[in-house]
Amino acid sequence: MAKEINTDQIEIKTPSTLGDILMFTKMRLASLVVFSAFITYLTAVYFYSRNYDPTIVLNWGKVAWLSLGGFLVTAGSNGFNQIIEKDLDKLMSRTSNRPLPTGRMTLRTAWFISLFCGISGTLVLWFMLNPLTGILGLASLISYSVIYTPLKQKSSWAVFVGAFPGAAPPLIGWVAFEASLTGTMVISPAALSLFCLQFMWQFPHFWAIAWRCHDDYKKAGFHLLPSSEGKDLKSAFQILLYTIFMIPISLLPCHPDFNIGEITAAIIILASGGIMLYPAFMLFRTLSDKWATKLMFASFIYLPLVLLALLYDQLF
Repeated sequence: MAKEINTDQIEIKTPSTLGDILMFTKMRLASLVVFSAFITYLTAVYFYSRNYDPTIVLNWGKVAWLSLGGFLVTAGSNGFNQIIEKDLDKLMSRTSNRPLPTGRMTLRTAWFISLFCGISGTLVLWFMLNPLTGILGLASLISYSVIYTPLKQKSSWAVFVGAFPGAAPPLIGWVAFEASLTGTMVISPAALSLFCLQFMWQFPHFWAIAWRCHDDYKKAGFHLLPSSEGKDLKSAFQILLYTIFMIPISLLPCHPDFNIGEITAAIIILASGGIMLYPAFMLFRTLSDKWATKLMFASFIYLPLVLLALLYDQLF
């Protein structure tokens, strides 16, 4: 006879407090944001050293402040996002185990973490680097939390709005050095070219994720694919179209007026574009979740390759 199991005696293990904080602030996503800012900061340093003043050297202390401030602002943004969506997160499989929906973290703790990270991160960027970097960090936090997050339930235009804070890291990385060097509050065309690069990348990247998670997103009422019908030919066509547009936009930093990237970077950018273009085309042909997944992973590869290629051209 099978022994009856007393479920009251079963210990249900939940993540540690540290694990909950890392999940709440989306540690991996925040690290990717810091990576973009870090790489473009290095690129800016070597760009100015190579083209204007060979006495310029890399200040690792500033790099550390940029990384810390960027991480804190991103963590704060992610925290506010989860506070606003705490009830919606309960409805989706991919988010139902987050600390707030499960009750492992109180709302009071969530507010404290988010406010601390957001405020301290902005202050670090403002005072340890320069005011323009702090303003950009704060603008990213507000646009992501206050505009993008509520808009996700109302319109697919949320993806367009979210692309602005999503594209801010390379802009912040460049401005963190350039504005400190020049002492101005002006964003240069070179910095904007890097912003445009990541801005266009956001669309195929995020829509690939939205395609994979479409059914889950529907449970929370999120409208994120470009077509109102969801996973249809119209959505797939726009994903392909934006992927095509992304490639020439990514070449903007290689334009002679900016000269951040040269022939090596241009070749790598074009070759990397094929990494995303092929799965985007196959998604258009098949409307298959498999190719949306491949496009998503291709987008993870594309952006670091492009940013590292631009840095390479300044180093060698």
